[in-house]
Amino acid sequence: MIVAFLFPGQGSQNVGMGRDWADAFPESRRVFEEADEVLGFGLTRLCWEGPEEELTLTANLQPALVATSVAVLRAVETTGARPAAVAGHSLGEYSALVAASTLELADALRLTRRRGELMQRAVPVGEGAMAAILALDDDAVRRVVADAAGGEVLSVANLNAPGQVVVAGHRAAVERAVELARERGGKPRMLPVSAPFHCPLMRPAREGLEPVLRETPFSDPEVPIVTNVDARPAATGAAARDALVRQIDSPVRWVESVEWMTDRGGVTAFAELGPGSVLLNTVKRIRPEAERIELKGPEDLAKLG
Repeated sequence: MIVAFLFPGQGSQNVGMGRDWADAFPESRRVFEEADEVLGFGLTRLCWEGPEEELTLTANLQPALVATSVAVLRAVETTGARPAAVAGHSLGEYSALVAASTLELADALRLTRRRGELMQRAVPVGEGAMAAILALDDDAVRRVVADAAGGEVLSVANLNAPGQVVVAGHRAAVERAVELARERGGKPRMLPVSAPFHCPLMRPAREGLEPVLRETPFSDPEVPIVTNVDARPAATGAAARDALVRQIDSPVRWVESVEWMTDRGGVTAFAELGPGSVLLNTVKRIRPEAERIELKGPEDLAKLG
């Protein structure tokens, strides 16, 4: 079994996330203790106790998900399991970079806290939106985008799985895309997000975060880190940093990333490290023959062999 580790982004959260891992492994508990110290507030309390409305603020949720995923990673590392490749969806790429020893945990926490703040500020609440469009292929969704834009920003944001594409942009344009997709046989739905991620409206967030990223040290990856923006591994720390810069306002090429890991990287199994199993569900659609390892709690570590 040749395993890749996957790290989820926003949309996988729940109050209480990571607590069972911290209770079982001191290595995992230290991740949360470091997060509280680095960020200067009780992120651990938010993760484990809520309130949910405070946890789901993107400036809190982004570092909270990194802490949770890295807490699971530290528990996995105690078993001696090593990935053949790592990848993270959107925000999850920061956790993947920690797993590849490219980015220090403290830096990942600081960066994602700032990333969340900048993304929320980039577009006033209510002006942007995102929608998932199911049951249409990629080209059909691109035609919907072209026909629904109407002079406003509207673009493909996430290519998550065959027949599962997310679009983002100005709210009115996204709403037009939803109606048009439905007319053309798709199954669209608006997403409950606070900002239109991975589209050109995020340009101010990219411009704000880029100088911070440039000042942050990145080491060369110890295992292949497949980036969202290029759907192939970053060979150096500098390349990994550049991919994070471009990721903010570019589409997440998740289908191609999974395909690279199986077709070029020799991966035969995927383990998701973090709350939920959203990414394993996409793997089922992209590469149904691949083994999927769900780590719901410490008792599942034996699945890694």
